[in-house]
Amino acid sequence: MVFLSIEDDTKDLYLFINSPGGWVIPGLGIYDTMQFVQPDVQTICMGLAASMGSFILVGGEITKRLAFPHAWRQ
Repeated sequence: MVFLSIEDDTKDLYLFINSPGGWVIPGLGIYDTMQFVQPDVQTICMGLAASMGSFILVGGEITKRLAFPHAWRQ
């Protein structure tokens, strides 16, 4: 994300999520990076966003969070 934001900070970044969750510390690192970079990060839930995956999903720009029709968020 940092590399892409340095390359062009005018284009939104897209983060596609399909995750059963994971460890807290690495997840917070991803979340903090999403908040740090200049362009907006759009988050899209493609399948499952559970546990830390759901935390990362809601870390996207507030008006740019999406989920596919049959996606699960727990």
